[in-house]
Amino acid sequence: MAKLDRYLLSDFLQSFLATLIVLLVVSVGGVLVDILGRIADGRMPAGLLLSQLGLQFVVYLPIIVPLALMLGLALAIARLYRDSEMAVLTGVGVGPRRLLKPILLLVAPVVALVALCSVWLGPWADRTSEQMIEDASRSVVVAGLEPGKFTQVSGGGIIYLSSLNEDGTRMGKVFMQRTRDGRIDVVSAKQGSMFFEGERQRFLRLEDGYRVEGPENGALDYRLMRYASNEIALPDRDETRDKDDPEMMTTGQLLADPRPEAKAQLHWRITPPLLALAFALLTLPLARSAPRQQRYGRIMMAFLAYMVGVQLSILGRQWLAKGDIPAGLGMWWLTVPLLALALWLYFRDGRLGRPRAGATA
Repeated sequence: MAKLDRYLLSDFLQSFLATLIVLLVVSVGGVLVDILGRIADGRMPAGLLLSQLGLQFVVYLPIIVPLALMLGLALAIARLYRDSEMAVLTGVGVGPRRLLKPILLLVAPVVALVALCSVWLGPWADRTSEQMIEDASRSVVVAGLEPGKFTQVSGGGIIYLSSLNEDGTRMGKVFMQRTRDGRIDVVSAKQGSMFFEGERQRFLRLEDGYRVEGPENGALDYRLMRYASNEIALPDRDETRDKDDPEMMTTGQLLADPRPEAKAQLHWRITPPLLALAFALLTLPLARSAPRQQRYGRIMMAFLAYMVGVQLSILGRQWLAKGDIPAGLGMWWLTVPLLALALWLYFRDGRLGRPRAGATA
């Protein structure tokens, strides 16, 4: 590799990684707020916080990485123009099109990574996340109830378990305390289990125990009850998706599925690497700037162009799922013209136009 290619590739790579880190740090806030909201509502156990955060990042990588690639390249190329390095390179015969090699040395593996995440890793992470939540809703252990520990549950209240069987379905010596409508409710039982009604409603069935209910303000209006079986409602589990949901299917299954929703999901997975390649090629003409021109003006235009492309892909997915556009057209109406425009602008960048006949005379 020539020294110039190594220098430019190093500059492009550092800018891309710095931009990617910033975008990941910014994105973690939104993903974390969503997961914490589901945990606070009792639809997801707190023990799955880190695993769900990591899996959701894999799902969003096909959107984050192309943006980081485009902005990183745009910032690096804009710096070359700002520091007059592009003027020096042009003076020694290295024009803008000569930058194609170092750009592709970075873009090719990144586009391959985006394709891998979009086609395989992202759907796998989505299915794994859904399965973990499904298992958590059916296991007392994963749901956050541990033996020998006081556990606060959503909606108020504390539960204590003295023992738990291996599969996490049956409990021994249960204690539960809740406060509702100004009254304290204390429940104890020799054993208990968790069961479902329907698909989402969860209940604790306590057997052979006592229930004491009384006022919270210190009055003497108490009631003592002994029961053989007592059912206590737990927060509903998070809503799960069916196995035939296109988002839960593998890419191979989508290829054989004739439904419009499956075709829309298939093209949604194919589009990110093509958008990443197109916008990476667009960075050089969009990042070009004159010596006294604002550095970030065109970079903002590139960012807005990327956001428009993502929004069009989202709309295209909805149109495909509804059957508003034919399945054969897919997302090619967006990706093919964008790639053609990117190639045309790239190879035309820096080319001098022919002088007019009147000017020559």
